[in-house]
Amino acid sequence: MALLDVSDILADPDFCETSGLSYVRNVQTVSAGGIASDAETTTAFSGVVCAADGSRMTRSETGEQVESNITIHTVTRLTAGGPAGTTPADLVVWKGARYTVVNVDDYSHFGAGFVAATCDLIPVAGA
Repeated sequence: MALLDVSDILADPDFCETSGLSYVRNVQTVSAGGIASDAETTTAFSGVVCAADGSRMTRSETGEQVESNITIHTVTRLTAGGPAGTTPADLVVWKGARYTVVNVDDYSHFGAGFVAATCDLIPVAGA
């Protein structure tokens, strides 16, 4: 285990978002008759939010689109989805915008452990 414990920083309200940050997890259940139904659960959490690649505009023959992404460092175990679509990726809501979790790096060997989740903005906005 690494000697650096960053859990105090991740929980410090001077450094992290303690309100206005939540994730939406889609849970699927299958009835006895084989009918699947989805239920969304929204859970508030805290984390350090920073720009990943930032915002960028892509131009093509069909038009322009603006893409944006963020990285969230948190002790909350976010997911980018399961193998072969078995579990959908979490959606993160921050400052009124929705982001899809596309990658989660596990840093559980630093103190209490945390993840760094890269999230892409939904929807990709046209300019």
